Amino acid sequence: MSVSDQMDAPTTAARDSDVRAQEAPRDESSVTSAYVTIAKPAQELYDFWRDFSNLAQVMENIERIEVQDRSRSTWTVKAPGGRSVQWESVVTDDEPSKRIAWQSVEGSEIRNSGRVEFQDAGDRGTVVRAVIAYDPPGGVIAQLAAKLFQREPALQARRDLRRFKQFMETGEISTSARTRAEATDLPSAAPNAA
Repeated sequence: MSVSDQMDAPTTAARDSDVRAQEAPRDESSVTSAYVTIAKPAQELYDFWRDFSNLAQVMENIERIEVQDRSRSTWTVKAPGGRSVQWESVVTDDEPSKRIAWQSVEGSEIRNSGRVEFQDAGDRGTVVRAVIAYDPPGGVIAQLAAKLFQREPALQARRDLRRFKQFMETGEISTSARTRAEATDLPSAAPNAA
């Protein structure tokens, strides 16, 4: 376990930029990570995450995830200005109840890679760490626009892990919207509806 993994602060808060850079397996220009402790066993969290189609329920900017097979999926994500971006992703590492890693295929609209790790935390449940490395499309201006529209991955990673925690611990995601129609970031159907 590296020093950054032992720290309570996320890698993005690390003082050593090399720690962040080594998290990007394909030298992507931006890297973000987030942690959350969830009061559930690692295997249960892994199983939910491993079925990528489930993630549209907890990640607010995901429009849809089409799973081709156990190792390939196509992601469609909301982008600034009412646009959508899409890429195909392949699983590069999969260790049940421990870790799932992925990367976009060559030629994707957004070059990205990442991993989610599940570490037993005893009576507290499981520490979930998500690391996302990406090359922002459109450069610095587009990255600034993404931040302004709350579509930037560094902001989303923290939010999405909190939403994942809420969903796994309570079966729902809290919102300040008065009606489901106002809650544009919630799934359109209840997760357990048949």
